[in-house]
Amino acid sequence: MDLILWRHAEAEDGADDMARALTGRGRKQAAAMAGWLRSHLPPGYRVVASEAVRARQTAEALDPDHRVDPRLNPDLGVTSYLDAIGWPDQLPEVLLIVAHQPTLGQLAARLLGGQNQEWSVRKGAIWWFQGRQRGGQAQMVLRTVLAPEQID
Repeated sequence: MDLILWRHAEAEDGADDMARALTGRGRKQAAAMAGWLRSHLPPGYRVVASEAVRARQTAEALDPDHRVDPRLNPDLGVTSYLDAIGWPDQLPEVLLIVAHQPTLGQLAARLLGGQNQEWSVRKGAIWWFQGRQRGGQAQMVLRTVLAPEQID
């Protein structure tokens, strides 16, 4: 089972946080990352984004038919994100979520270190985790971290 955390690409400033759209640079970041993901994702992956416009626009670059889940909205905690992805029991074979800081960084810290910490995830970047069983225990392995500027 793979879990990919994708932080939305660069977005405009604005008073209505949920309505903030991607900038021109953000659209380029999303397109570059989507291109890389298409060449590396196995068939049958699922994409789920928060309701925020910038997250939906980022997800659309990869999957125009992605799902939207309000439990991935900004300012919700790790527990909400874990519920949205069905962690650990209901996770599909490959799930990619498009969401927000600081919760994505907190989720990455929890998955890798089992602790509540503040980790930073760059705009437009992915953190790709792979689950496995070792000695009867579930483990998460960090497969890759990739930012849009690394793709050129």
